[in-house]
Amino acid sequence: MALVRRKPRSHVKTSVLRWPILAVIGALTLTSCATGTGGKSDEDVVYDPDAKLSGTINVLGFGAGDEIATTRLDAAKKALGKDVKVKLVEGDLDVQQLLSAIAAGDPPELIYANRDQIGSLAARGAIIPLEKCIQGEGINTDQFVDSAIAQVTLNDKIYGVPEFNVVQLTMANTSLLQAAGLGIDSVNGSDWSKVTAAATALSRNSGGELSVIGVDSKMPEFFPLWAKANGVDLISDDGKTANLNDPKAVEALDFAVNVYNEQGGFSKVKAFRDSADFFGAQNQFAASQLGSMWMEQWYVNVLNDVSPDATISFDTFRTPQGDPLAFASGSAWAIPAGSETAAASCRFAKVMTETDSWVAAANARREARAAENKPFTGLLTGNEDADAAVRGLVTSDGSAQWDSAVEATYLANDNTFSLPANPADAEFKAAWQEAANKVLTGDATAQEALDTAQKNAQDALDKAWAKFEE
Repeated sequence: MALVRRKPRSHVKTSVLRWPILAVIGALTLTSCATGTGGKSDEDVVYDPDAKLSGTINVLGFGAGDEIATTRLDAAKKALGKDVKVKLVEGDLDVQQLLSAIAAGDPPELIYANRDQIGSLAARGAIIPLEKCIQGEGINTDQFVDSAIAQVTLNDKIYGVPEFNVVQLTMANTSLLQAAGLGIDSVNGSDWSKVTAAATALSRNSGGELSVIGVDSKMPEFFPLWAKANGVDLISDDGKTANLNDPKAVEALDFAVNVYNEQGGFSKVKAFRDSADFFGAQNQFAASQLGSMWMEQWYVNVLNDVSPDATISFDTFRTPQGDPLAFASGSAWAIPAGSETAAASCRFAKVMTETDSWVAAANARREARAAENKPFTGLLTGNEDADAAVRGLVTSDGSAQWDSAVEATYLANDNTFSLPANPADAEFKAAWQEAANKVLTGDATAQEALDTAQKNAQDALDKAWAKFEE
């Protein structure tokens, strides 16, 4: 799980499904050799960029709720031609529904999944490898962020086309920092002792009730980030060996949980955090109810939109060595086994993620923001070429704080890592999240929780890899 440092480049929800749910998901048996159009092997599918296509693509898990989606969707429909119909089944992907549909012989033609779901879907034979699709449609895989393409690659085969990249930033209330005599370097992660001290200095607790959260270390979801910053990968690069109870992982979990303990415990922080007007004008920064937290970069747009006058400082997450770091996540397009329109689905995925489509979408967003007299703060696409082009479209309202948010976003995107694809990704994620939650609630020490998680995770990995490779 090597850190990806991007090199400079010279160019610039739940809907009703039509698929039945089978009674016993555990009894599903999916062949490891995925089928393609018309029930034939994927080897029989012809991917020809000049071919005239027809049929209906039922897309599961994707919604066209804004101009970033609709602009690219229009481009994809145009590329497919009038004989291909595209139907969106919105709502997050339900893996059990997908597996049921495939087993019943009635899968969707294309899915939009989280990248950390791709490994287990591939291992179950639920989605097909995309080598022929990539070659036939001329998809340039070199354009994708390395950590994104690695997350959809299992045993050297690519099973997904990456879309979007999500990274974390340090976000802090400037006024609260200044009142406590602190700067952004006290809460960006570059000095863990300063982070703990800031949590105490910035928090406000009256009568046993929090009125200001000092520092939110964003657990359990950011445990991989804290562990990586402390020098350990939670899983090996090949996705086969868990490192959950490595001493550096134990130390990282202890630290991140102690940040909450310094403020009265995780339960109090979470209860107050959950009561915040997170997407509204009285969000926790605007209302001075939060000193600092780490949050995905898309929240910059929310804050700029609903509380543009709030005083906020931004930076990347920093390692104890001062280096920028981000735990990358995102989505990907994948073609289910048994898809009736694999060739059309492949072209759809290509157009949705190619540079021209992203630039058109960014221009649409930029125009919409300009109409509201607001800046366009950029877009992380998962496509390096598109990111470079889109960054050139970023606008500024002259505010140093929002300009710094943009700078931090792109710096974080240049320094990412991800958890590699593996056939037990759901079980592995559940193991480390359960461990973190046990420590957060005081039900186990970090060592105890991670020792148990290590055993459970490694057992799941061994079984899943053995079955996948048999």
